[in-house]
Amino acid sequence: MIWLTWRQFRVQALVIAAAVAIIVVFLAATGPGLLHDYTLQHESFLDRIRFDRINQYLYYGGQVAVYAAPPIIGAFWGAPLIARELEAGTHRLVWNQSISRVRWLAVKLAITGLGAMAVTGLLSLAVTWWADPIDDAIDGGQTAGPYNIPRLLPAVFGSRGVVPIGYAAFAFALGVTIGLVTRRSIVAIALTLAAVVAVEVLSPMLLRPHLMTPIESTIIVTTENMRGLQLSGPEDDAEVMRIEAKLPGEGFWKISEHTVNSAGVVQKTLPKYIAACGPPPPNVEETTPRPPMSSCFQRLADEGYRQEIKYFPANSFWSLQWREAGVFLFLAAALTGFCFWRIKRDLS
Repeated sequence: MIWLTWRQFRVQALVIAAAVAIIVVFLAATGPGLLHDYTLQHESFLDRIRFDRINQYLYYGGQVAVYAAPPIIGAFWGAPLIARELEAGTHRLVWNQSISRVRWLAVKLAITGLGAMAVTGLLSLAVTWWADPIDDAIDGGQTAGPYNIPRLLPAVFGSRGVVPIGYAAFAFALGVTIGLVTRRSIVAIALTLAAVVAVEVLSPMLLRPHLMTPIESTIIVTTENMRGLQLSGPEDDAEVMRIEAKLPGEGFWKISEHTVNSAGVVQKTLPKYIAACGPPPPNVEETTPRPPMSSCFQRLADEGYRQEIKYFPANSFWSLQWREAGVFLFLAAALTGFCFWRIKRDLS
């Protein structure tokens, strides 16, 4: 049974394993040099490598590869695994050879599912190790060229650590489940691909912010505490839509930020006098000098305006990683249990 499963699975396995091996070789060959540069040029590391095209290609290519692995595994390893045999009717031949349904399914899931997790884990480990100097520099406050997104932010988070392993396990189990229910390989592949991509896109918005309790901070509106403001409307009659506060440290993930008045009511716009503060717009000459931004912020503070912020600090990265991976491993286990129930109860 093990040999039969391998023969049915080997083409997909060898294609994806070869692609991962090529990426890992490139990362292993360039990673030590990147780490050496970070050790020697710690303070100006990102400025030093910002124009290196190879590092840019590997940085973004590795990130894309890790994100692409779960949908590909779910669609092309998981979805046809059972659907193909049910569609062709070859499962009956195996079941008539003294091999039970449970054993047949268990062998297929064990070999293919563990292989999917191993391949994705190797790829994620290699990308995380290679990009670690860049991520550390960004978390330390450096930004240069394409390197400006902390690893805690959604664009990068899902391509690091153990979360991709959870995604791969879930994608594989989901593909098997859809294939078992639909009994059509092409349909199962299409549905699985769409579902896993949707999960990867929606998880940072719907799941991740609720895995831990974010830090809540109230910041007084002052020049030193504010990072910037957003205007709306023409320059001569602009309206301040919102202001953005600075947070302690770097590499954080801001979940929400609101400006509230003295009564604690969220403000969609701020008093118009803020738009008239600070330097005038470019190429505009004004006869009356504008009040300094500090006096306008002080006026906001005196009127009771403040910023209420929820965020995750940089050091919450691994806690969120393990929790999110655990959620998807649990979902994978639940889907696997459903597959065993379905194959025993509903299939003749």
